[in-house]
Amino acid sequence: MSFLLQQLLLEPQRILALDNNQLTHALSQARSSRLLGSLACEMQALGIDKQLPQTVDRHFDAARLIHEKQKRDLRYDTDKIQLALNSVGEKMVLLKGAAYLLAELPVGRGRFITDIDIIVPRHRIDAAEKALLNFGWQTGDIDPYNDQYYRKWGHEIPPLTHSKREITLDVHHNILPPTAGPDVNAGLLFEQLIEIQPGIFTLSWRDMVIHSATHLFHEGEFHHGLRDLWDLDRMLRDFPERDPQFWEGLVSRARELQLTGSLFHGLNYAQQVFGTPLPDGILEETGSWTRAGRKPLMDFLFLRAFRPDHPDCKLPFTGLALSLLYLRSHYLRMPLYLLLPHLVRKAWMRQFEKDKEETH
Repeated sequence: MSFLLQQLLLEPQRILALDNNQLTHALSQARSSRLLGSLACEMQALGIDKQLPQTVDRHFDAARLIHEKQKRDLRYDTDKIQLALNSVGEKMVLLKGAAYLLAELPVGRGRFITDIDIIVPRHRIDAAEKALLNFGWQTGDIDPYNDQYYRKWGHEIPPLTHSKREITLDVHHNILPPTAGPDVNAGLLFEQLIEIQPGIFTLSWRDMVIHSATHLFHEGEFHHGLRDLWDLDRMLRDFPERDPQFWEGLVSRARELQLTGSLFHGLNYAQQVFGTPLPDGILEETGSWTRAGRKPLMDFLFLRAFRPDHPDCKLPFTGLALSLLYLRSHYLRMPLYLLLPHLVRKAWMRQFEKDKEETH
C-alpha cells in the first residue's frame, strides 16, 4: 500500500499536481521521516523546485541549506577527529550518514545526520578513546552501570561529545554487539576499505549495504526507519552501476560476515516499499525456510514501521507492530539470561531517578 511520500521520492514530478492540502501533508510526512532534504534534492536535480510556489519551495530550500551546513560542519569535525586518531597511528573509518556525505555518494544527497559514526579495531579502542579525550571529546555524565554495559556488552564505547562543538561521536569496534546472534568478524571490514580522502576511509560498497541493513533490522525504534530504507534503495541502485560485479559478490560477503538474514530483510523491504530492482533469484539465495515461514508476520510488522509517523500514513495496529519490533530488537541484542536482568536493572534505575526527582 503506497503513501504520498513514497510516491514523491520515486517520482518527484508528482508534486506539481498536488493541491495545497496535499502539499501540506507531503511536507509533514517528509519532515517527520527526516527525508525533507532528500526530497528537496531529488526535486532540485530535476529542476522541479523552480516550478513550485515560493511559499512551498522555501521549506525545501531551508532543508537544502541545513544539509549543506551539515556537510560543511562534517568536513570540519572529521578533520579534527582525524588529527586525534593520527596521534595514535589509527586511520579514520566513517560509517553510515557521515560516510555517505563525505564520499559524496548519491545516497548522501540531501541526507540529514545527527551524529558522526566511526569504527576502529577492537584492540585499538582504548587508544582511540584516550586520543579523542585528549583532543577535547568528553564522555559526559553517565551512570557507572551504563558505562560498564557499553564496554562489556556493547559494540561501541559510550557516546562522546565535543566540549566546544557539541557534536556527538559514536566510536564503534563492531557493527553488532558481541551478545547478538551473528558472530561478526569485524576485522574483515578493515580488509576492503575505500579511501575517499587522504587518510579517511569508508567501508566497501558491499559492506556499506550489509551494514545499513544490519543496523536497520536490529534497531528497536523506527522513527528513522523509512529514511534508512531509502538509504538502502539509493545504494542498491547506484553501486551496481559503478561495479558490474556488485551483485555477484554481495551474498557471499554477507555469508562471510554471518549477516545473510539482515541482507535478506534489506533487499526484501527495499523492493516492497521502493520497488528497488533486484537480480532474479537473489531473495531466494538469501532466504531460508524459517524466513519464509516468518514472512507474513515480518510483513505485518515492517510494512507498518516503514511509513511516516503521520496520521495519513498509519495502518491499523501500527502501535502494536512498533512495540513488538522494540521487543524483537532487545531479543536480538542479547540472550534472555542477560536481557532480563538488564531490563529489570534499567527499570529500577528509572524508578529511582523518578523518586529522586519527586523528593526534590
